[in-house]
Amino acid sequence: MGDGRPHIHITNDPMYMENGCTVYLRDGGLCWIIDPGLPPQAKQIIRHVRQHDLTSAAIVLTHAHADHIGGIDEVRDALGPIPVHLAREEWAALTDPMENLSGLLGPGLVTHVHDPIDLPSGGEMELDGSRWRILDTSGHSPGGRTLYCAELAMAFAGDALFAGSVGRVDFPNSDGPTLLRNIRENLMTLPDDTRVLSGHGPETTIGRERRTNPFVIHGF
Repeated sequence: MGDGRPHIHITNDPMYMENGCTVYLRDGGLCWIIDPGLPPQAKQIIRHVRQHDLTSAAIVLTHAHADHIGGIDEVRDALGPIPVHLAREEWAALTDPMENLSGLLGPGLVTHVHDPIDLPSGGEMELDGSRWRILDTSGHSPGGRTLYCAELAMAFAGDALFAGSVGRVDFPNSDGPTLLRNIRENLMTLPDDTRVLSGHGPETTIGRERRTNPFVIHGF
């Protein structure tokens, strides 16, 4: 498994500051592209993948709101037909602007992904020898997922959990009680030193959020 250290390259878009991540264990190895968002993220991701001689094993989507999927087509056009992994509950959002929320603001965003691969809660994925559990963190969206690696003490939580906050639950198909239950049962049960990389904002740890996050402590 590479050199044992995770390498994480983060890009942002200027409107929503969504964290599009490229994660890998070694230069010249395999990588995942997690939540490639709106411009200029795709160009930055493509450049980084090429500079580090990476092979893109998968695009992994924590959920399918527009700011997390806006760069998929550009990345695939440049790097090849990379498999796209997304919870089945959100497949429709890849081609339906109302489901991915972009239709609420204009003509909307549609991707060319017609063959997504499910991210089943309780399943596993492997990246260059590291094993990642798929955790259900739906509630902000109907099929929200977190990718967690115990060996690396790291979790990509999308918009479920932030430093000091949690995902919005006032969108269509959001469910506040479900989100809080999943955070408490599936994230707050992880070790305190687990790094949490969220869909927006700085990284945090499970221990910090357990002690200080008002939504985790008190709810909505």
